[in-house]
Amino acid sequence: MVHDREERDLERELRDWLAGWGREVAGEDFAAASKRFASDVIGYGTKATVARGLDALRAEQWRAVWPNIDGFAFDSDGADVWVAGDGLMGIIAARWDSLGRRADGSSFPRGGRATVVLQRANRDDPWLGRHTHFSLEPVDPGTHVDG
Repeated sequence: MVHDREERDLERELRDWLAGWGREVAGEDFAAASKRFASDVIGYGTKATVARGLDALRAEQWRAVWPNIDGFAFDSDGADVWVAGDGLMGIIAARWDSLGRRADGSSFPRGGRATVVLQRANRDDPWLGRHTHFSLEPVDPGTHVDG
């Protein structure tokens, strides 16, 4: 059973994991970000419908998006975080913000939500992302103009 203080510590670990990944996204640090994920991760994204495996996630989602945005940041402090009683699985639901870049060099707000499922084999192991699901903020289809 996870006690309150221990649960808060585990939740802080996950928030720190998310903040670190956000810095890697903003810095386009594909190598460092890759170390945070299991090789058989499954990701749903804003570009990739489904990416099975880390190589596919990097190629189909990360490399398609990260070089084309600015100012990426997760709201890690405001994220909803759940940790399993054994401390070996966690889920993060967080908002994120960025600016998209148009072909003419102008930018537009590009925010959204993400859910990340993390797992580790034992308490001494690092957290590894097993699943990510990114979506853009919902828009009113009657007023939305794609950036």
